[in-house]
Amino acid sequence: MHAVRRAGVPDAGVVAALLDDFNREFDTPTPGVEVLTTRLRRLLAADGLTALLAGDPAVGLAVLSWRPNAWYDGPVALLDELYVRPDRRGRRIGHALLEHVCELARERGAAIVEINVDGEDLDARRFYEAHGFTNTEPGATDPTYYYYYRELV
Repeated sequence: MHAVRRAGVPDAGVVAALLDDFNREFDTPTPGVEVLTTRLRRLLAADGLTALLAGDPAVGLAVLSWRPNAWYDGPVALLDELYVRPDRRGRRIGHALLEHVCELARERGAAIVEINVDGEDLDARRFYEAHGFTNTEPGATDPTYYYYYRELV
């Protein structure tokens, strides 16, 4: 099994570097490691965001946001990011991270873990479906859930 641990404030730079690598790999804008590190120092010190690191040195990461929800007694866990360095994929590191995500969510009283996946990202969709995630209601054949967003800048 792969060692997974919760990141603390001193790990902000490591988490930032992995997030930056993730976005660069998929040609997604990133504010850069320095900006992310500053944000993560603040966020990791609070209770609304949790980061998990896999490996020593870290080669994978999961980032969770926690939010209250009227439909559940406990928080909802939103898996914001799950990333494993390309040269370390296929070794069940993502599996270990996702298992820890679900375990941590249960420990915090969450009834659900949510994640948004790009429709064209077939590998990610297969990965999450293989781990019991779904985007359809029971008995439905078409996707039930869609992710919408509006940037406010």
